[in-house]
Amino acid sequence: MKAPLLFLCTGIAIFYVLIGYPLLLSLWARFFARPVRSRDYLASVSVIIAVRNGERWLRRKIESLLAQDYPAELREIIIVSDGSTDSTEAIAASYQRQGVRLLVVPAGGKPAALNAAVPHATGELLLLTDVRQVLEPDCLRLLVCAMADPEVGVASGDLRIAHAEGEEEEATKLYWRYENSIRANMARLDSMLGATGPINLIRRALYVPIPPDCLLDDVYLPLSVHLKGYRLVLIPDAIAIDEPSDLRSEFRRKVRTQAGVLQLLGTFPGLFSSRNRLRFHFVSLKIGRLLLPYFLAILLLSAFALPAAWRWWAIFPQLVFWMLVLIDPFTPAGSWFKRVTALPRAFGVLVSAALYALKILFVPPRRLWIETRASSPPSERSVQPAPKV
Repeated sequence: MKAPLLFLCTGIAIFYVLIGYPLLLSLWARFFARPVRSRDYLASVSVIIAVRNGERWLRRKIESLLAQDYPAELREIIIVSDGSTDSTEAIAASYQRQGVRLLVVPAGGKPAALNAAVPHATGELLLLTDVRQVLEPDCLRLLVCAMADPEVGVASGDLRIAHAEGEEEEATKLYWRYENSIRANMARLDSMLGATGPINLIRRALYVPIPPDCLLDDVYLPLSVHLKGYRLVLIPDAIAIDEPSDLRSEFRRKVRTQAGVLQLLGTFPGLFSSRNRLRFHFVSLKIGRLLLPYFLAILLLSAFALPAAWRWWAIFPQLVFWMLVLIDPFTPAGSWFKRVTALPRAFGVLVSAALYALKILFVPPRRLWIETRASSPPSERSVQPAPKV
């Protein structure tokens, strides 16, 4: 392929992955949306929190669950301590009189902890949630109402990020809002390609054991439900509040996410079959993201082979962009220039995670599980809502 054609095709591919597909999805969802048939509905719910060394967050998490606007007799809370060595178990045990059950299992990872907890659950529905995020009081009720629609197998809430103070945190927050708009439009159209990890409700009868080495339990389990013909929907008003994280933490999270997608390609060959209603979206979003760093490399290299009249017009903007990425770590926080460099670096860091994710081909998946480090608790920050989409 000649350089101009290669450059053009690669540029179109990058535009499609980053902008074209989200715009197409937005238009598609606007004209062909399938509303969730929510209504007032009650069912028994087992809330399961798999946690390892979560003493910093556990007490406020339990309090947010006990404060839910939902009948207490229809709700149980199970804390699964995955080999915790701090005061996690003592904190959970202190809530025993308020109906909180503690299950202690050897350290084996989140999937193994969930698999161990589910047989102890008595609810018709399972709310799988993480320890760090606080749930708004009406969150559980709104999720359960969505389950009145028999087509819904998994209902997720909207994860919102507390007010970010630094440029890095703000950049990752903007990235999450971009991601969330895509997920919301997919759910309007049919289904998401997974669930919001810290807040997802699933029918107990549809739960399947998660492989212990699975990196994306919040994708594996919902996809297994989707491939049975159910919808994976997003309920925007069911809100969980999370803490902002810096780029280093977000990079580790993104590496695990991208490696998890590679892992799923072998687990779910049906993703590419015609029976998968989301095949087009899976290729456009997940596969496109995996290929993005290679597209960017080809775009830069092919620019050097363009005719002289076009060459520097194609090379210069790319070099400036990547120079901003490299300069950002050395730019003083709070400066006007930091506001210029932070967003390019956030993009560069998150894209490079797709390259680093190839590590899963050479190391055990468990080694890619690294705790996400966040800043101060949501209760100490103001919360900025995600944009309406």
